Amino acid sequence: MARRERISYRIEGETLIIDLKNIHRVISSAPRGGGIGRARSILNHQVPANPSTRKHSIARSWGDPARYLGRLAIRLKARMPVIGLMTAVPMKQLVVDREQCGPVWVECYCTVGVTNAVRAGEPLLPMRRMDADDAGTINIILITNATLTTTALVGAVQVATESKTGTLIKNKVQSTAHASLLATGTGTDAVVIASSLGGRYRMAYSGTHTEIGAMIGRVVTRCVQEGLTRSTRWCSRSLISG
Repeated sequence: MARRERISYRIEGETLIIDLKNIHRVISSAPRGGGIGRARSILNHQVPANPSTRKHSIARSWGDPARYLGRLAIRLKARMPVIGLMTAVPMKQLVVDREQCGPVWVECYCTVGVTNAVRAGEPLLPMRRMDADDAGTINIILITNATLTTTALVGAVQVATESKTGTLIKNKVQSTAHASLLATGTGTDAVVIASSLGGRYRMAYSGTHTEIGAMIGRVVTRCVQEGLTRSTRWCSRSLISG
């Protein structure tokens, strides 16, 4: 369990549970709670890379991912309403970092896998079957004590995505299907932005010319970079042990 200014998080088995304590306004592309809404907690749950091919086949038990994550949240006693993400990345590779300027802070929780790397706009090919140890999703969760307008929430998604893509290109991560192309993300990435409703530090905009945007850019860049490093180390260990 770790605590940071009223926000706390814990890892239970294969799931990260972030307790926001109070209701936050959220924008996300999550399978559970996606869109613009409100949440008291956020989950990032590890699943097999190909659940339908595994003996224990959680695909038979989860059905709809949103409902599966809802049941999981109840079992883990997460506060409702909940935002839920899925990833094949082990929670031992979780990266947590914070950027702060004066009283305003942005905290990032990130899991990184790039075996499913793609470049936006590349020709579509049938998805290959990933091995059990493959982890091909970049999940980025950002939480701030600033109160962001709808415009600023959208801007935060934009800056987080630009930062992720810039880091992948800097590291020359290639598209899985088209090795001649540098990847801009993976085919299953998700992002969550959770904003305080306190109203004390109200932000109308969050682009790259704003302080909050710069903070988001720095913390996401650091987290994705560290996540890539941990992913590489983990994959190397898996190959050696296999």
